[in-house]
Amino acid sequence: MQDLSSQFLVRKDITYLNYGSFGACAKPVFERYQQYQLELEQEAVQFITVNGPKYLEQSRTALGNYINCHQDDVVFVPNPSYAVNIVAKSFDLKPGDEILSTNLEYGACDRTWSYYCKKAGAVYKRQPIRLPLISKEDFIEQFFQGLTTKTRMVFISQITSATGLRFPVEEICAIAKEKGLITFVDGAHGPGHVPVDVQAMQADMYTGACHKWMMTPKGSSFLYVKKEFQSWLDPLTVSWGYDAIHPSHSQFLDYHQMQGTRDFSAFLTIPDAIAFMEKHDWVNVAAHYRKLTQDHAAEFCRLLQTEPLAPVTDDFIAQLFSAKIKTAEPEKLQKHLFNEYKIEIPVMRQGEDIYLRYSLHAINSQQDMDKLFNAIAAIKKTTNLIES
Repeated sequence: MQDLSSQFLVRKDITYLNYGSFGACAKPVFERYQQYQLELEQEAVQFITVNGPKYLEQSRTALGNYINCHQDDVVFVPNPSYAVNIVAKSFDLKPGDEILSTNLEYGACDRTWSYYCKKAGAVYKRQPIRLPLISKEDFIEQFFQGLTTKTRMVFISQITSATGLRFPVEEICAIAKEKGLITFVDGAHGPGHVPVDVQAMQADMYTGACHKWMMTPKGSSFLYVKKEFQSWLDPLTVSWGYDAIHPSHSQFLDYHQMQGTRDFSAFLTIPDAIAFMEKHDWVNVAAHYRKLTQDHAAEFCRLLQTEPLAPVTDDFIAQLFSAKIKTAEPEKLQKHLFNEYKIEIPVMRQGEDIYLRYSLHAINSQQDMDKLFNAIAAIKKTTNLIES
């Protein structure tokens, strides 16, 4: 496997095992980003009002081809949490309605759905999932035990944050559609990490981050919505696209694409990120780091005296791996790993459980995992931050 670490700007003195949180931008993509920012600063009016919309269309076209949808069915947002807010705020919830999800979702999204469900007298149902998982069928059965006659939407992660588990969203969406439910997939960790085909997935809505595994600058994400649902999505910020003087062919774009002055250069680099992945044969790069992630799972769990949260196969594990850890001070442990060992790795809370999660990407090597394992062993011997 070619060494691509020189293609990234991440500090060389840091063992960076937290790619999953905010990603890392590839150098050629970052350079294109700065070119757009310079163009914006040199002639802001032309950039924002004339060239910007053309650049956005080019970027939507490239993204649409990448995730298999029409370019007019995606709008750019700063992050997936923003996209979830658009949908949750607009969804016509009635008292007693239920949104079916799991108890392993991302905290910001949990809070968004809880907020809007509470306002409407509806229920955000975080269906408990028993871990470890046994099989896809096991997960699907557990999940749909939360289904009732009041369920209106399924909201589920493609890959979870704290537990790092890949869920069978294709199967979940297919079953949900048979039951007449609307489907919304949180794919924050999807694009660039695992294959994403929104048509094959049958998701009615899908939000993904480009600034994680696709390697664009921070604040670059998208919301895909099937045409039949686009008309009922209100913008979070009402601006010139509402009752537009010169409306375009798409209310969806008018409402959500331009919402006031901002630097949207990060969105424009998506074609460059896709080109970077194509140039470096990213299917094989991802496969290499997926295998590296899986190969280290057993030793990671042994050191932490725990078991994998699911079978260590492609069905459940890609380039993220989380394990339960016993610690009374997770935030202190995270800081200790960084300050004493220069290892950037998250110690994450999910309900009452705490997880240590590593993620491997093109910036990583075997040496990084060796440093992590040595650090864990040393911390167990010299501190009480990791309990036996």
